[in-house]
Amino acid sequence: MEQQSIVTEVTLASVTTCALASLLGDEPLAATAATARTWLLLEQPGPWGANAPHDSHLDPAAAHALATAAEGTGVRVALIRRPGRHADHGGSTRRRVYLAHTVPGRSWLRAWHTTDPAALAALDFPALGTGDHTGLGEPYRGDPLALVCTNGRRDRCCAVLGRPLAAELAASGGANVWEITHIGGHRFSPTLLVLPYGYAYGRADAPLVKSVLTAVRRGRVVLDHCRGRSAWDQPGQAAELAVREATGETDIDALSVTGTDDTVTVSHRDGRTWHVTVAAAPGPPTPASCGTPPAPQARVRAVRMESRPPPHRRP
Repeated sequence: MEQQSIVTEVTLASVTTCALASLLGDEPLAATAATARTWLLLEQPGPWGANAPHDSHLDPAAAHALATAAEGTGVRVALIRRPGRHADHGGSTRRRVYLAHTVPGRSWLRAWHTTDPAALAALDFPALGTGDHTGLGEPYRGDPLALVCTNGRRDRCCAVLGRPLAAELAASGGANVWEITHIGGHRFSPTLLVLPYGYAYGRADAPLVKSVLTAVRRGRVVLDHCRGRSAWDQPGQAAELAVREATGETDIDALSVTGTDDTVTVSHRDGRTWHVTVAAAPGPPTPASCGTPPAPQARVRAVRMESRPPPHRRP
């Protein structure tokens, strides 16, 4: 067994792409989603560098101000663009902005246009992180946002695997598809984020994405290839997905994580609760991104679950 483990580690270390190494290493997807209660998405055409939004055609001062304003507030800022060619020839300065909050029972998605991206840094980011949209924009009523990471300058797997997926989804119609700069987990490419609810997916293909979007329209979540809900940290994501797997619950807002640590409490709106013990253990050395040295990647999983019925109610 020890010899087999050594062979596996050598094999994974020699794989040329992080996505293939992760797949061959059977790295689980659960509890790997980026953590963000609120997402602020700014349309930015043209090329993106490794550290977008700083490495893009967005004004550097505006990019710095946005990053500074969002730090520590629970808001994650990302750039988006429509699938296709990305040469920036100038043109219209009118940009689409989306703002989404992902906490169950309080999820919303707002949208507007701006001609002054720098002005976004003046938003009340602490309020946005708590779920107060402060009246910004208008309620978004369209299809869920399907956001595919395609930032090849950050990791080549995102370009090689993500861009064809985004293009296929856009060509098939019936979805609001955007490319996005970075949602974490290059080695799980193609990666997908669905807003407003904040569920992330990895190793996605077009049939999976279409089934996910169909379910979201009905207020349901697809567990296949699900990485977790961005409203929670990694222990919370592991616990929520474990409860869903155990109970078959797919209602998108039925469960909330009310405490996170080694023991996580997951609550159902019907009063049931589960106390889930979560543990992190290193997997075999795998590159976190293409070109980085292989290193053990933490695998966070639920190892024990205790359920409690809803409190007795007098008739």
